[in-house]
Amino acid sequence: MNNKINLTISAIFVSAISFHASSSHADGTLSLTTGADYSSGKYGQSKSTQMTYIPFIGKFENEDITLKLTVPWLQITGPGDVVGGNTPIVIGSSNRRTTTESGLGDIVLSATHTIAQLGETKPLLLDITGKIKFSTASASKGLGTGENDYTLELDAYKALTDSLTAFGDVGYKRLGDPSGVNLNNIWFTAAGLSYKFLPSTSAGIMADYRQATLDTSQPVRELTIFVSHKFNDDYKLQSYLSQGYSDSSADWGGGLMLGRSF
Repeated sequence: MNNKINLTISAIFVSAISFHASSSHADGTLSLTTGADYSSGKYGQSKSTQMTYIPFIGKFENEDITLKLTVPWLQITGPGDVVGGNTPIVIGSSNRRTTTESGLGDIVLSATHTIAQLGETKPLLLDITGKIKFSTASASKGLGTGENDYTLELDAYKALTDSLTAFGDVGYKRLGDPSGVNLNNIWFTAAGLSYKFLPSTSAGIMADYRQATLDTSQPVRELTIFVSHKFNDDYKLQSYLSQGYSDSSADWGGGLMLGRSF
C-alpha cells in the first residue's frame, strides 16, 4: 500500500534522473542496476514491520521507448500484516508474533513510451507507462499477495532552467485480491523537483500520494529526497531517504542503488 519509492526507484524517480542527467540514446542503451532498500513502519498496525528489498534491474532505453525488468530478493520481519516489496500492501491487523521471512519478491515488467514533446526550447515531455507485477513472491510466507497487479501511468517532465527540472505523474493501479481480502483499486500521483548542481550530480525532492487500498486505512503520503551522481558515462549512483506522513506509510526508509550502462 505504499509507493514510498521503497525502491525509490519509482518510475518517476528513475525517469526524472535519467532525463535530467543523460543524453538521448538513438541506438538504445542497456543498463543493469542493483542495490538495497530498507524501510520500517507500523503502517497503522500494532507492531512494526521492517523490509529489506534488493532488486536486480535490467533496462533498455532509446529516444522513445524504455523497457525494464525488476527481479527482487525480499526479506520481511513483522507479524505478517504487511506484504510486498517496493509497494507494500497492508492486508490485515493482528497481534501474531513477529517472524522473519525471505525469498524471491514479485517480478515487475514495465514499458514506457514517449507520446509527446511539447515546445521547442525546454519542451514538456509526456510518457505513458504500463506495468505488470507478477505474483512470484510467496503468499504463504507473507512476501506478496499471490496475485498480479496492473498499472497505467502518465509521466511529465519540464526543464524550468538549465539546472532545474520539474516532474510529476498520475496513474491507476488495479490490485489483485489475496485470499479473504478485498483490496481497492487506487489512483496515485507524485510531483517533484530535480536540481543539477554539477554536470555529474543532481539532487531533488518528491512528494507522493496514493489512495488507500483498504476502506479501513488511510491514503499514503510520503516525502523523498534523493541524490544522483554519475562517476562517468558508465556508472551512476543513486541514494535516497523518505519519510511517511500517514498511518499507512512507512515511518522512514532509504536506499542506495548503483547502475552500469553498456
